[in-house]
Amino acid sequence: MSLVAAAVCPHPPLLVPEVAGAAAPELDDLRTACDEAVAGLLAAGPDEIVLLGGGPETARFDPADSGTLRPFGVDRAVRLWKVNCAGSERLPLSLTIGAWLVNRTGTDLPRFAEAVAGDAARAECVALGTELAERPERRTALLVLGDSSACRGEKSPGYDDPRAPAYDEGVARALAEGDTEALLGLDPGLSAELRVAGRAPWQVLAGAVRAAGGNWRGELRHHSAPYGVAYLVASWERA
Repeated sequence: MSLVAAAVCPHPPLLVPEVAGAAAPELDDLRTACDEAVAGLLAAGPDEIVLLGGGPETARFDPADSGTLRPFGVDRAVRLWKVNCAGSERLPLSLTIGAWLVNRTGTDLPRFAEAVAGDAARAECVALGTELAERPERRTALLVLGDSSACRGEKSPGYDDPRAPAYDEGVARALAEGDTEALLGLDPGLSAELRVAGRAPWQVLAGAVRAAGGNWRGELRHHSAPYGVAYLVASWERA
């Protein structure tokens, strides 16, 4: 593929206002940053959007597949793309939220999705990124879904871990600078201990950008940890 742009967004279910309910305004800034990042992908003039997120296993999904918000109290299906053919309700949370973000733009662009196993080794992530970059020539925008540490405070999902802030700052810096080597240097063991959902997808992104070649620049659009989980939003484009 011809990778023309990439964006990184988190995937908390609370991004969806119907899930967040009365707390929805608390994530307005994050929601806006995600919308701007996806708009940046569309502005690059791609022929297609590929969604990439973590899942229980590495898998490729059909354009008619969907995810559901039912586990989060909203009986709503989120379709990846095609609605005129049969698909399965099998998208993991990361890709469900990614599809929701893209769908709310109203774009008609083709959408495809890939999941990478959360415990995938660095080499596996690089190989998947290289495979994405070597597909037949199409102008492709890549939307990468992943949360950073979930150990930011005593009420966080993973309790408090003093290593989490430095980890998150390092990822934020790498995303801001378009630093593929820094992302590839993330330690899988530490990432797992900090309950980081984005490590494997970020390393696939790094592998894809490295394989695509050329110079890239990054922009960090958002960095917060409102519920003890670090949320990062970034845009990458060719320099």
